[in-house]
Amino acid sequence: MSSTAKKKTESTESLVLGFSMFIMGGCGLAYEYTFSRVASDLLGNSAQQWAIIIGVMLFFMGVGADLQKYLKEHRLIDKLILSEIALGLFGGFGPITMLYAYGSFPFHYILVQYFFISAVGLLIGLEIPLITRINEAYSLNLRVNLSRILKMDYIGSLCGALFWIFVLPRFFTMVQTAFVLAFITVGVAGIALIYFRSLIHHFVPLVTLVALGLSTLGYSFYMAQNWTSFTEQKLFRDRIIFSQTTKYQHIVLTQSTSREISCYINGRLQFNSADEYIYHENLVHPAMMIAPRRRNILILGGGDGLALREVLKYPDVDSVTLVDIDPVMTQLASKNPYFVQLNKNSLASARLTVVKNNALADAGVEKMRMLNQKSRNKSIAEEVAQVSILNLDAVKFVQQISGKYDVIIMDFPDPNALDLAKLYAQHFYVMVSNRLSVDGVLVQQSTSPVGARESFLCIGRTMKSAGLMVIPYHDNIPSFGEWGWWIGGHEKHYSSDEIAKAISNLNEMLVPTRYLTPAVIQTSLVFGKEQLYSEYNDISTINSARVYDYYIKGWKNNL
Repeated sequence: MSSTAKKKTESTESLVLGFSMFIMGGCGLAYEYTFSRVASDLLGNSAQQWAIIIGVMLFFMGVGADLQKYLKEHRLIDKLILSEIALGLFGGFGPITMLYAYGSFPFHYILVQYFFISAVGLLIGLEIPLITRINEAYSLNLRVNLSRILKMDYIGSLCGALFWIFVLPRFFTMVQTAFVLAFITVGVAGIALIYFRSLIHHFVPLVTLVALGLSTLGYSFYMAQNWTSFTEQKLFRDRIIFSQTTKYQHIVLTQSTSREISCYINGRLQFNSADEYIYHENLVHPAMMIAPRRRNILILGGGDGLALREVLKYPDVDSVTLVDIDPVMTQLASKNPYFVQLNKNSLASARLTVVKNNALADAGVEKMRMLNQKSRNKSIAEEVAQVSILNLDAVKFVQQISGKYDVIIMDFPDPNALDLAKLYAQHFYVMVSNRLSVDGVLVQQSTSPVGARESFLCIGRTMKSAGLMVIPYHDNIPSFGEWGWWIGGHEKHYSSDEIAKAISNLNEMLVPTRYLTPAVIQTSLVFGKEQLYSEYNDISTINSARVYDYYIKGWKNNL
């Protein structure tokens, strides 16, 4: 072979190894993300799960990098292909096994989770220096070798992150995503097997393993939905009738033998049809009844349409703006028959405007201004409120939108994760207060004053620090236990005594209710001895999410 031909062959082989490293870098990072997402869906506390899992995986990558020094120089290609096959199988079957373990033997789930995370991290760490060693034969020197391999690893990691974020979730569930990544991983092993076949000592056994691996993963991908349904059902007492992982959360609907519907987000109960009206009537009607006006209403969260159902009972409501970050949730609320039956078709009972953007463009802002102006000019003869649904982060909405609202209803999930704690921070409440009319009323669902008492009280302190005057109230919801809310308005317009007096003066319900009465509302202001006492005086901010810290500690102590 001529020198030119030899250099060309060597360069091509080095490119093949670089491509393998590119794919391994991308798949490796995507495996980390997939395991982290599954763990956070099961265990909650997403920021902590992602940080720990990626940290543990990086640690075992270091262990794998160290272990490779014990591999002898001969048959390195064989060893690389074997490690890639193993990585594909561990990475592919890890998430579905984690789901099964969590439902079947939850007390040992952590062992299963970290077994797969450790194995995947170790294999990724083993492969990087292994490919580097193989590429020594096709590089001019160590400097060029390291440059090419590490460059392709880092570039692959970026591409893997973008692929995982923007492409895979659009078409696949997390379990399917793992099998797709595994199929790519073993496929790369097959490419290396074919290209380096002259250097491989156990060609036929490795071909057989690659073929079996690809066949197994292909069949597993085909069965992923059925397997997921089977394993997920073990997590719930009642029969699952709907399950979907969205960009933002995992939504599950179950139905009991008595036909009660329960909605879970990331494994946490959001409502049960047997008593959700107790929660939503408490959330909506006290604020709506004491507000001087009810023409322009803002609901932050509440994508299930149940709070909207209560708001639309008031004939003097002109416009309602509902802001929920997840379009899948609002689509469910408007189309799923179980939701539609519960929310009385609230999302379709009025003219509907859906704005789907990560941020409100100028056109979107102008559209909202026109809707608000239209509501103010609406004739008395029109009986149906103008409803606008925006799939947008609540923080971005209150930052960008203009106009004022007579009543603002905040129906967010509990602050059980750091990314939710921002919705209970002082900065957010300041922005919300800027959207509230001078004499407007707002209400915040505020978790349990018993199960997470310090978190409940921290919410109240934080709202007051933002220039709001709020008072607490509570009620018992069988599915949740004792639950609480904070209600009020601008401190420049209201005092705590004035808010309490307005509630105490209620003598009749203005609209039909299933549960709530004026007496029940007035009783809800009464708390037990020292139930509102706290030894702390701190508030929750963007930089210090105290509401989250108190929440986790409170529920942990009450388990």
